[in-house]
Amino acid sequence: MSILHRLKSRFNKKNGVSLDVKKYFGIKPTNIEIYELALVHKSASLSLPNGKNGNNERLEYLGDAILDAVIADYLYSAYPDENEGYLSKLRAKLVKRKHLNSLALKLGVDKILISRTENCNTTKHIYGDALEALIGAIYLDKGYSYTKNYVTRFLINKHVDLEKLEQNDGDFKSKLIEWSQKNDKEISFVNNEAYSGNTKIPHFVSTVKIMDEVIGTGIGFSKKEAEQDASKKALFRLENN
Repeated sequence: MSILHRLKSRFNKKNGVSLDVKKYFGIKPTNIEIYELALVHKSASLSLPNGKNGNNERLEYLGDAILDAVIADYLYSAYPDENEGYLSKLRAKLVKRKHLNSLALKLGVDKILISRTENCNTTKHIYGDALEALIGAIYLDKGYSYTKNYVTRFLINKHVDLEKLEQNDGDFKSKLIEWSQKNDKEISFVNNEAYSGNTKIPHFVSTVKIMDEVIGTGIGFSKKEAEQDASKKALFRLENN
């Protein structure tokens, strides 16, 4: 049975993935199988003819890189008077996992993603991952120029409030590093991967040390997210000592 047939049966919809992609993303797929894989989380991996698992991890990797390039290009043109540091910080906010998850939920990714996960507290990051996978699928199906226009017009212009994002300074790690440099203190992060219960989905635990003293511990669904959480707690401790 083809991937298309398997996904159609799981969605229990007459016209399967093609209508979903068109309904939620306004795209008419040419190569439907790419989008099908983009909508399969690794917890629901399909067995492919080549013996490998079919899921969206590789497309997520590709989409992450394409999204970075598109946003960098967009911001470079949109903010001609800003320096590299400002542009990098704004791009980081745009591709931050929490922001991508929120954007994915706005678009309805949660309604069409195939997953066997049930605990939303430990799987909330999968929607942002799937959005990146879909961007990877669009790139493979339509090319870079189409993807750039799509991300700019459909995602950024329609669903992102750049002014609000600019004002939202949630980069706790950068603040902590600035504090350490200002106070001539050595700072380091130790990251470990962990699993909760029976789930196969990992999370990360980050410990931040200042001069070998543990000052904050954070948890996240990526190393970056865990480091931000640890940094936030470290800053709170420093400010309240």
